Amino acid sequence: MKKYAVPFAFLSFLIVFLAIGCKDKKPEVVTPVQVDTVVPVDTVPEEPVDTVPMDAQDSLIAATPMPKTADELFDDFLFNFTANKKLQYERVRFPLKVNDGDEESVIERDDWQMERFFSKQEFYTLILDDESQLDLAKDTEVDSVVIEKINLKEKHVEQHVFNRINGQWMLTEIIRNTTYQNPNRSFLEFYERFASDSVFQQNSIHEPVATILPDPDDDFSMIEGEFYPNQWPEFKPPVLPDECIYNVIYGQKYRKNKEKLFVIRGISNGLEAELTFKQIDGKWKLVKLVE
Repeated sequence: MKKYAVPFAFLSFLIVFLAIGCKDKKPEVVTPVQVDTVVPVDTVPEEPVDTVPMDAQDSLIAATPMPKTADELFDDFLFNFTANKKLQYERVRFPLKVNDGDEESVIERDDWQMERFFSKQEFYTLILDDESQLDLAKDTEVDSVVIEKINLKEKHVEQHVFNRINGQWMLTEIIRNTTYQNPNRSFLEFYERFASDSVFQQNSIHEPVATILPDPDDDFSMIEGEFYPNQWPEFKPPVLPDECIYNVIYGQKYRKNKEKLFVIRGISNGLEAELTFKQIDGKWKLVKLVE
């Protein structure tokens, strides 16, 4: 199984971001003491804990410039974009055009709210037609990317359109529609039920399911095998999001084929699951699992 490494620029940045943003205790504020002021030791007030303003962490991150190379790969840019408030405001083309069905509007700079996408959760997802599209995220020639925020329960899709303009990624438009208008409509309808209905999930397991799993005796090897529907609880990925999922479109054009690859990829935690579904006799079935 070929693993896809997190881009180096993203990983380096993420280490800094997690060190700053994922600790419950905020950086301690040091209050300067004037040399010409004498204060008895027993009257010096203790410094309050966790009193750093909410924007202080954003300021610390913003003080670290985004490497120029981060504009080469969209993933590197994205994780800077979602963590750096100053950078995000610079990379949104205001007034931002919003297409909501038959209605068009704009979002002005003063009305923009920081967009984090999936950076606050431990994973993100991809919907692909086949394994060959896994390489698109590493293609430096890609100059248009769409991030879909898909609300499975409400059947709503919000697309954030990014274009690389003069070598820099910019958010240029937001498009809102329904899952019924999405090219992956059939699969999304299936997946929403698959992820939330355990009985339906069990009935949607092909017999057998091909598997490629890490070799427990060799960190650098994979082993191939298969399992049956009654064994699904033992092989089921640790997370199957059932309310809101994200999909990143790296320029791929979806075909009306009968196969979908659903990828669940962890953010710096080693989680990786690729679930291949096929339509068999008109019904989607899980036919392959790679972890």
